Amino acid sequence: MEITTITPKEVFSIFHEITRIPRPSKHEEQICQWLQTFAKEHNIEYTVDDAMNVIMRVPATAGYESHEGVILQAHMDMVCEKNNDTVHDFSKDPIETYVDGDWLKAKGTTLGGDDGIGIALALAAITSPTLQHPAIECLFTVDEETGLTGAFKLKDGYLTGKRLINLDSEDDGQIFIGCAGGIDTLAKMHYSPVACSQSPVASTTFAARIFVTGLTGGHSGDDINKGRANANKIIVRFLYRIFLDPKHKIDGAQLSSINGGNLRNAIARECEAVVLVPMAAKEQLRIELNHFIADIEAEYGEVEKDMVIDLESLSPVACSQSPLSSADAAKLIRALYACPHGVIGMCKDMPGLVETSTNLASIKMKEGYIEINTSQRSSVESKKHDIKNQVECALAAACDEVTHGDGYPGWAPNVHSAILETTKQAYIDLFKEEPKVLAIHAGLECGLFLEKYPYLDMVSIGPQMVGVHSPQERLSISSTGRCWQWLQHTLEML
Repeated sequence: MEITTITPKEVFSIFHEITRIPRPSKHEEQICQWLQTFAKEHNIEYTVDDAMNVIMRVPATAGYESHEGVILQAHMDMVCEKNNDTVHDFSKDPIETYVDGDWLKAKGTTLGGDDGIGIALALAAITSPTLQHPAIECLFTVDEETGLTGAFKLKDGYLTGKRLINLDSEDDGQIFIGCAGGIDTLAKMHYSPVACSQSPVASTTFAARIFVTGLTGGHSGDDINKGRANANKIIVRFLYRIFLDPKHKIDGAQLSSINGGNLRNAIARECEAVVLVPMAAKEQLRIELNHFIADIEAEYGEVEKDMVIDLESLSPVACSQSPLSSADAAKLIRALYACPHGVIGMCKDMPGLVETSTNLASIKMKEGYIEINTSQRSSVESKKHDIKNQVECALAAACDEVTHGDGYPGWAPNVHSAILETTKQAYIDLFKEEPKVLAIHAGLECGLFLEKYPYLDMVSIGPQMVGVHSPQERLSISSTGRCWQWLQHTLEML
């Protein structure tokens, strides 16, 4: 089956068009233009603000003119992740989709269902010839994934509605009424590589690339409590073993490079380090790695079934990166090993909800410095800053620059929300069971909307998606159909 043949066709036909349009975060020009063209073709009123957010407005259908309007909201950008062996240029290539049973997937890349399907649902709603609804404003924001820029720059007075349905959730039959706030911590360690004359002689040195691939990865908020491994932490743990652990240390080992992870809001799936050891320690390195692999497989084997940890020999003279000094390598490894990752605390008021977490997102070796990206989340503002400070203290042990992003606020749950009650009843009417009402540990733009429009009454819904922010991302076709029914009935009730 092809995406253009699956139902609901009015939703998937629009989503198919969206998958053909490049839309990396901070480069939403093409999708912004497409949205304007869509509005013109359907005679829909629209505006584009200074941030490149698009707002579309359609009047109420007959009989709904006196009803209070509603805002449908989704974001334009997508996380651009691909497998190492996939050839794809996110700046110009369309996403190649395919159907696998009930799942819509992409070939070796992220699908962009987050949040392309939200855009498709909103556009299907305002172009439906049969749907009865109050006045609708569609707000499509930019750069949600890497900075919430569109939500930050949204000005007062652009929106007139007092009720908002965010279409950026990823769980079937669930209504979200709160989310975590977040902040990023970026660190840089400047270093002077060992001069060539001090580097080991090729004939007496063994060079190896130690790597981990095949991890599940996923969303650094929504998936942080699922026990998945972080590739960066695995490689750093092995480096600690052979550089600093007295029981396993390999004398004379040097670190030539380390690179892992990509995006701040994705759990690192791949990481590698190039190390140099004396030729006499070649077998010891392999033995240490074998013992280490056994430990990691025992810890993560049930969760990370496709994990690969291995060693590849290299020519020492072919190593493009001059090694770090022993002192710099030790500082870096200690700081990264000490840097926390994962769940820090659980919510006391909502069982099962992560309250506070942090993600060691990426380690990148640049010319003369190493860049480390992390992100922290919490539904408690004071604890968000507490974990941010912990990460800063760990990384400051090696890094001469540690900075933080502006951060964004959380969205406090309102269990007495009127739009929540309507959305719940719409689900019960359709499916004869109650939806779950939850808060989410991921960041949604709703917290920022509340800062500028404090009167907004909001919920967040969406179809079932799995593996978002990774090439394993997939969208449930049947769940999308149910979500489309749910959205339509909710709008009719509103």
